[in-house]
Amino acid sequence: MATPDTTGAVGYSDTKEDYIKRLARIEGQVRGIKRMVENDTYCIDLLTQISAVNKALHSLSLGLVTDHMNHCVIDAVASGDEAVIEEKVQEVSATIGRLLR
Repeated sequence: MATPDTTGAVGYSDTKEDYIKRLARIEGQVRGIKRMVENDTYCIDLLTQISAVNKALHSLSLGLVTDHMNHCVIDAVASGDEAVIEEKVQEVSATIGRLLR
């Protein structure tokens, strides 16, 4: 796992509360899906809710990638350290690759 910058800040520090709220909503959606399974809800209705959770998680992921680029990658570029820049670009590339699978 990558470490935060030298100040200890992470790219999403300024929007942390927003991310926590979004995750709480997603958590509630997942609990709702569990209840739907327990109640033998029609499978198409379950799949619709699962799709909504996946979309919410992808949206959250995109926000985090954007925050990472706007904070960590820009800080690396500002440092002028080619090794750090390469590392941050590779992190973003690998992360986007995982998100697209």
